[in-house]
Amino acid sequence: MKTLNHLRTRARPLAGAALGGLAGTAVDVCLLSTLLHRGVGVAYAAFAGAIAGAVLCFVANKYVAFRDRSRLDVRQVAAFGGVALATAVLMAVAMHLACDRAHLPYLTAKVVCAAVIFVCWSYPAQRRLVFAAA
Repeated sequence: MKTLNHLRTRARPLAGAALGGLAGTAVDVCLLSTLLHRGVGVAYAAFAGAIAGAVLCFVANKYVAFRDRSRLDVRQVAAFGGVALATAVLMAVAMHLACDRAHLPYLTAKVVCAAVIFVCWSYPAQRRLVFAAA
């Protein structure tokens, strides 16, 4: 029973962060697509989309995934900003490699790159650096 409760405790924030990430990714992909169709390079479009999606992700993660009811403070926003900036840079590099080097369609590349970066970087970093006290 103790293990099941521990699993639920760990699964809820991950599921909430994943749902927030999906909503943020929807914003991200819309901006990415719009910018690409207007002639912006894939790395720049991916960076801009990642930053826009990060704003939505912050709200979803703070209030839904990690149930953080503390007041918004500069430390938390700065930590999230650092994680979001690193995520955006990782996404720009990954998308450049996937699209420009490996010639994957940008939506396929976006799904693969976003999933890998979420699991390997953004969720662990948010849990440890941004919402650790929540």
